[in-house]
Amino acid sequence: MALSDEEQKLLEQMEAALAAEDPKLAHTLRGTKTPRTLQRKRAAIAGLAFVAGCAMLVAGMRAHWAISVVGFVIMLASTVIAVTAYRRVEPNQAGPSKVQAGQRTGASDGSFMDKIEERWRRRQDEGL
Repeated sequence: MALSDEEQKLLEQMEAALAAEDPKLAHTLRGTKTPRTLQRKRAAIAGLAFVAGCAMLVAGMRAHWAISVVGFVIMLASTVIAVTAYRRVEPNQAGPSKVQAGQRTGASDGSFMDKIEERWRRRQDEGL
């Protein structure tokens, strides 16, 4: 539902007043950090942690075996973090998925196999 011209002007005046009164708050509210960028950043940091874990694994072979074990644990944890962050970022979709939004397709009344088949069809249609 679109705003009328009067409502749009009122909203712009309110935004300008907020920016004049508290510019720090206005900047925070205008922030460009979307969940997608945060998840990408988390995945990138996990990738760097994975590389550090690999370095520790190799260095531990020469120094002490405990360093290798710690490196492996870091690699494992960073992989889990990266995969979960990657899965949360839905490609080609800005908003929440239909399932997250509670808008299930007609398969909610069917059996378990019907639901699985419906999911399979949706994935094939979406090209995943």
